[in-house]
Amino acid sequence: MHARSTFIALALLAAGISAHANDLFDQLKEKAGEAASANSQGGSGSSLGNLGFKMPAIGSSTVGNAAGVLQYCVKNNYLGGDAASVKDKLLAKITGQKQQETGFANGAKGLLKGGDGKSLNFKLLSSKVKTKACDYVLKNATSLI
Repeated sequence: MHARSTFIALALLAAGISAHANDLFDQLKEKAGEAASANSQGGSGSSLGNLGFKMPAIGSSTVGNAAGVLQYCVKNNYLGGDAASVKDKLLAKITGQKQQETGFANGAKGLLKGGDGKSLNFKLLSSKVKTKACDYVLKNATSLI
């Protein structure tokens, strides 16, 4: 009976994982549809050209995360030039602020979290899109200095 219980537990776990994956896929399709609709209607937010999605909003509450993403972009050769200087200036503004430092750590791993609650994992993007996304972060982060 123990083997049967284990099998049932594994089957339920697999079903749960499958359902979760389907939910995530549905959410991605929904977000893509919303972004395309907002782009065609002139909605607010910043989009990356005609790539079909909007970037998370970067503002004063996300300075640390933006600095971390700049670190990620420089480290992975998607940005050069003054990006490291901008990152350093942002870091100077957040030193000692735990929430901002946590945001930096997440950003350095390639996870952009916007003040609007949206997020973007750079690791899931193509190189071309990463370059555009890094440019977006640099442009917006520069305005926070």
